[in-house]
Amino acid sequence: MSLVKFYEHLGMKMIKKIEQPEAKFDLYFMGYDSPKALSHGNGFSDREGLIELTHNYGTENDPDYKVTTGNTEPYKGFGHTCISVDNIQAACQRIEDAGYKFQKKLTDGRMRSIAFVLDPDGYWVEVVGQNPVDKTEGITTTDVGTYRMNHTMIRVKDHEKSLKFYQDVFGMTLFRTSENADATFNLYFLGYPGEKGISRTSANGVNPTAEREGLLELTWNYGTEKDANFTYHNGNDQPQGFGHICVSVDDLDAACKRFEDLGVNWKKRLTDGRMKNVAFVLDPDNYWIEVIQNEKLKNRANW
Repeated sequence: MSLVKFYEHLGMKMIKKIEQPEAKFDLYFMGYDSPKALSHGNGFSDREGLIELTHNYGTENDPDYKVTTGNTEPYKGFGHTCISVDNIQAACQRIEDAGYKFQKKLTDGRMRSIAFVLDPDGYWVEVVGQNPVDKTEGITTTDVGTYRMNHTMIRVKDHEKSLKFYQDVFGMTLFRTSENADATFNLYFLGYPGEKGISRTSANGVNPTAEREGLLELTWNYGTEKDANFTYHNGNDQPQGFGHICVSVDDLDAACKRFEDLGVNWKKRLTDGRMKNVAFVLDPDNYWIEVIQNEKLKNRANW
């Protein structure tokens, strides 16, 4: 698969492959696994940041098949995934030298500290630096073993509803807020602090979340919450593209009971269908959130 090759070029490894021939699709779980990686050696359900690629059999033979990336009207919703890198200029040059295209190079536009590369299906992958851009200028080497699968970005209609949902229902913590009043949007970065806690400042002068993995970025464009008819495309309605984010939990049955008690909207309860080891909750914008068991904490599915 050209997609697997692309993410391997970004330094990721296939952590797990789940084949579903009876349903005519396969799942590829890509993540960082070098000795320097945050989740080195862990199973796929016990990791902070992964990208799941879903391949439906036969699409590769259809010249007209394409996905909806979430970045074009009228199907905006999902925005991008993001990796953080050691030396951003060298990292971007390495990607360009391999023949991959950019939606935005470092030198494009007003934001000179981020880039967006396009994967083979046209999904955007943001590239941010773990070190200040002016300090890595002129460095020509990059170590993919230090890269992080930093975050996934989705656009939300009502930031207050979404922040409350992800914090109160899913137990996330707000790590960082980036207000961009001139451009009329805000960014909110949420995640699970774990043992590392939350860094409000960074010793190297870049944003303090660059070293993290598995964060969720919410983008709120001012005023959308006031439009009763405004909706984002969740990626699962036609035309399809982005599927879901996923949270692994300590006890899947107990977590789903808690969600039920909190009155969440379900796409799929544990007891629905043939897959009894996964559930899907809907967020306020109808994005799907998969919920699975962390198999390190409690064996359940034997994936």
